[in-house]
Order: sequence, then structure tokens, then C-alpha cells
Amino acid sequence: MTANELKFDEKGLIPAVVQDFYTKKVLTVAYMNAESLAVTLREKRTCFWSRSRQELWRKGETSGHVQHVVSITADCDNDALVVEVIKEGPACHLGTDSCFTHLLFEDESVQRFTLEALYGLLQSRNEQRPKGSYTTYLFEKGKEKILKKVGEECTEVIIGAMKNSKEETIYEISDLCYHILVLMVSEGISLDDIRRELASRHVIDHKVKQETMQ
Repeated sequence: MTANELKFDEKGLIPAVVQDFYTKKVLTVAYMNAESLAVTLREKRTCFWSRSRQELWRKGETSGHVQHVVSITADCDNDALVVEVIKEGPACHLGTDSCFTHLLFEDESVQRFTLEALYGLLQSRNEQRPKGSYTTYLFEKGKEKILKKVGEECTEVIIGAMKNSKEETIYEISDLCYHILVLMVSEGISLDDIRRELASRHVIDHKVKQETMQ
């Protein structure tokens, strides 16, 4: 489809739900008009229409928290957009990762796990250092202890795999992932840092494969 097929409202606006390309987390909801959408498509970074200031608003223009557009998808009625982005820094002007932070309802019977949630928990452990927490113990012992545990868990993964024990290998890989996340928090390395590095390697690997096939 083309932008000409979109249905803007009576004020010439269309809602844009901005979503993190990697995590699929909803970051914010903003509005675009035909001009800001054209800028977004041309520059491949989000540009919205500010209803309060009545002017174009390029995300990150003053904060530096730019959102690089990966895809834009219209809904079935062509009157709303989902914009997938790779973000630099927090999406919210309050400094949070997403504008959606006020929980209204959650079904506690449904268990949900994400690396982002675990990383956030480890960050809070590092900041608050609650007594009796193993994670607190690691942070208080410092980098040397954390690195020692990472090394130990690497060895345990190898042992589990050499035994051809899938169950044990899964268990040890999980331990290793946890300790690596602790190390990342300790060193100020974010999940997005790792995603960007892996994504860059994917592009290089793809090019190498193409060259070897020629």
C-alpha cells in the first residue's frame, strides 16, 4: 500500500503506536500528519506532529534519543499505524524505557518471563542491595567474583553438553545466562548493546555467505 491510502482524521492526524523492534514492547503512542509521515519515510527516523505545540516533532531532536524506523504497518481500516523502531535511549520524556509504566491490571496467574524483566530486576538489586539476596552478594563482592562465577558456569555448560544431557545443559546455560546478565549490569552493558552487536554480525555473516556462493 501507499501513504495515499491512509485515512487521516478530521484534524489530518493518524495515531502511531511505536513499538521496539527487538522486544516488541509498546514504547509510546503519538500522532502523525501527512507531512510528518513523509519526513519519517524519507529520514527513516520517527517524526510526529505535536498537538500541543502545533509543529513537527522529530523524536530525539533535543534529547538525542532517536528512533530509527524499521517498518510501518497500517491496520485493517488504514486509520492507525504500528511503527517498529530501533531506539537510542529511553522513549519517554520522563527518562523511562517506555511511556507505559502505570500498571492498571495484571492477571497474576499468568506467568511471564522476559530477559528485559530479569535485567530490570538485577538492576534494582544492584541499586537497592537487599539483604539475603544472592544477587546482592555478587554485586557486593565485585567484578572479580562475578567473573569467577561466569567462568565456573561456562565449565558447567561444557560438562553438561559433554554428558549429552540436554536437561543438565539447559540448567547450566540458564545459570550462565543469569551470571552474564549480572556482569552486564555491573559493567553498564545493556541488552540493546548486545542486540546491536549481534545484528551487525548478522549483516556481516550474510554478506560473507553471499560472497562464498558466487
